[in-house]
Amino acid sequence: MTERATGYAIIAGSGFESFAADTAGQWLETPFGMPSAEIRQLTYGTCKVSYLARHGDGRHLPAHRVNYRANLAALARLGVSDVLAVNTVGVIRAGLAPGALAVPVQLIDYTYGRDHSIYDENSATLDHVDFTRPFCDDLRAGLLQAGRTAGVACFDGGVYAVTQGPRLETAAEIDRLERDGADFVGMTLMPEAAIARELRMRFACLSLLVNHAAGRSEKGIYEDIETSMESATSHALRVLEAFFENLQ
Repeated sequence: MTERATGYAIIAGSGFESFAADTAGQWLETPFGMPSAEIRQLTYGTCKVSYLARHGDGRHLPAHRVNYRANLAALARLGVSDVLAVNTVGVIRAGLAPGALAVPVQLIDYTYGRDHSIYDENSATLDHVDFTRPFCDDLRAGLLQAGRTAGVACFDGGVYAVTQGPRLETAAEIDRLERDGADFVGMTLMPEAAIARELRMRFACLSLLVNHAAGRSEKGIYEDIETSMESATSHALRVLEAFFENLQ
């Protein structure tokens, strides 16, 4: 890949294992090591978009082992300024069902032991970024408008609880997350969102609701996922396509 990427990137994980797999890519080394996978360049109409598989090609990296710093730093090297993160989540909030999409407005971080910042002991500078609103309002609005364009319902808002993984949560833990105000639960949004903010990237999340969280359904979690993943992924692809069509 010799052409410089434009300002948009998609980072995706579960459900997107074969997405762009046949597209040529390039490895980019960063001060934080190598990213999860080659960065591939996609074309949506007249838009050139960088794509990165969060868990690596073949989905071999669990959420707590993803090198989020290298992933974002590699995209920054390509001039990416706007990141659309695609994440699969469990549903805590009553009234929402697997197979749908959401565009969260807030997050709560329960992860630990991950490299949460680009500012480590080797940094020459330090910045305490304002993380009051972790997602870019303009990108959120663009995703919601894309849902309307594509005829795909996207829930507007909600709080994403980010857990450590790789195991799923207990029913009691989900009860606690609900008391804390969480509507969805997943494993990959942090520190991705915070590092994007440190790198001055605009960032928003498109969440695929693929299962009821633990204790929220009589069905098994993996039964939910088997039923809902294909539908949610298809809807997400339509929203992403509409998002870039609306830019043209």
